[in-house]
Amino acid sequence: MSTTPTTATSSKLMLDYVYEHEATRPNYLWLTQPTGGGAVVDYTWRQTLDQARRMATHLKSLGFAPGFRVAILSKNCAHFFMCELAIWMAGGTTVAIFPTETADTVSYVLTHSEASLLFVGKLDSWAHQASAVPTGLPCIAFPLAPPAAIAAFENWDAITSRTEPLSGQPARGADDIALLMYTSGSTGRPKGVMHRFDRITRAAEGIVGNIRSAIGPTEEIRILSYLPLAHVVERAWIECAGIVEGRGHFFFAETLDTFLKDLQRARPTVFVSVPRLWLKFQQGVFTKMSPQKLNLLLRIPIIGNIVGRKVLTGLGLDHVRHAGSGSAPIPSDLIDWYRRLGLNLVEGYGMTEDFGYSCASSIALHAKGYVGSPLPGVQVRISDEQEVLIKSPGQLAGYFKQPELDAESFTEDGFFRTGDLGEIRADGLLKLTGRKKELFKTAKGKYVAPAPIENTINASPMVELCMVSGVGQQAPYAMVVLAETLRPQVKNPAVRERVAAELAALLKTLNADLPDYERVRMLVIAREPWGIENGFLTPTLKIKRNRIEAAVAARVEQWYLQPGPVVWE
Repeated sequence: MSTTPTTATSSKLMLDYVYEHEATRPNYLWLTQPTGGGAVVDYTWRQTLDQARRMATHLKSLGFAPGFRVAILSKNCAHFFMCELAIWMAGGTTVAIFPTETADTVSYVLTHSEASLLFVGKLDSWAHQASAVPTGLPCIAFPLAPPAAIAAFENWDAITSRTEPLSGQPARGADDIALLMYTSGSTGRPKGVMHRFDRITRAAEGIVGNIRSAIGPTEEIRILSYLPLAHVVERAWIECAGIVEGRGHFFFAETLDTFLKDLQRARPTVFVSVPRLWLKFQQGVFTKMSPQKLNLLLRIPIIGNIVGRKVLTGLGLDHVRHAGSGSAPIPSDLIDWYRRLGLNLVEGYGMTEDFGYSCASSIALHAKGYVGSPLPGVQVRISDEQEVLIKSPGQLAGYFKQPELDAESFTEDGFFRTGDLGEIRADGLLKLTGRKKELFKTAKGKYVAPAPIENTINASPMVELCMVSGVGQQAPYAMVVLAETLRPQVKNPAVRERVAAELAALLKTLNADLPDYERVRMLVIAREPWGIENGFLTPTLKIKRNRIEAAVAARVEQWYLQPGPVVWE
């Protein structure tokens, strides 16, 4: 079954929008960058382009071949936006690296992409990443780069202060590669996904249409940019959509500790996040009020609205008109919880390979367990093997230096093989039922899809993350990482006993709705949280399933010998 909406066509490219905004709204305040101690620096479109044009002149003076790759290693900041525009105007391709990546991965991306230059920006781990920079690779430090980088490299401000801005409106071809995006590598080395100017522009136009349809044509757009710009959700739905729209005001976060203040400064009207952070926000609320008490208050007419508004104000989300979740499945109960607070939270589905432009739910069309319907211009089809096949305006041009992947990633008629399993309702809503590569067989000879089971477990406020596994075992098992606020408390024997009892009850409820071959034998409580630092999560906060399974492999057999439904690792 497939569904094929239509979309308007346009010949404009990303830089055409940039020059248009520079000319028609030069004094429009576009970017607000915190610089420490509560201070901020604002940049209008004119000021942003002045900086970008000066750096573009410098890049062109270096004599790189057309299409040269330039890497950016930085947390989100105004100079990331400026730098991307400069690279494009100078004829280059941007390679963004996750700011939390290990030195090994930074080295791999710089080498594999054949980067000609590296911009170093806001970072927390530069002391560990600096060794990854190949000897002789030119580097430029953003103003907010670590002091060691500023001392070692040429500085952005010094270059732009002595350099004249690039004149005119340098154009790029529709089929020029604008971005080289490296996947987060949940199953191995990241792959370099090539995106053309025409396709990222068409996707960004569709995203703007989606957001405007949700908030209206004149509503002010204020956004806090904080998810990594190396990730497709932030790059497509925030930065590139913002370039096309032109009328949004973008704020950046200073540090993790100032995040709430940054949110309250921005008062965003559009807010996009990932499931784990939506869950963390909820768990933060539960530290101040029990779920039972909050649910009781929310059910009371009038009072419920007041309480919901107060909770959203405390989170800094009281002005949000459109909230989205993407990157991974989000428990439907969590979406319902935010909607009871009064937040219009919807789920979307996309991937690096289609520039985050596949499907989205809306307030008018959504259903429990479904990720949404195809966005304008997107075609979705289910193969005979139940794999989701997608053809999107934002489709990749191919994998960098890996043509063998191109051949196996597309059907003969040009649909991308997503690797996701799913089904489509008559109204076009898509439901994901698992990942082809994540399916595993138990000793009963039946395949188990872990994702739907994990999604149910993750809905519990006691759980931060979970992973279902059990290859070749008599039944699956599930590992869980307890909620951040709960982890320190389980040192108390009474709390530990209560947690075990509640998790046993959760397991019983879970198994009641599962077929016999999918019923989970036990919940194993992880001894340490999974994080990017210990290699158990990708920079986009997806679990590295193979890595976790390998780390616990020696203990699995012993778990199955224990009699109870809950095992403490």
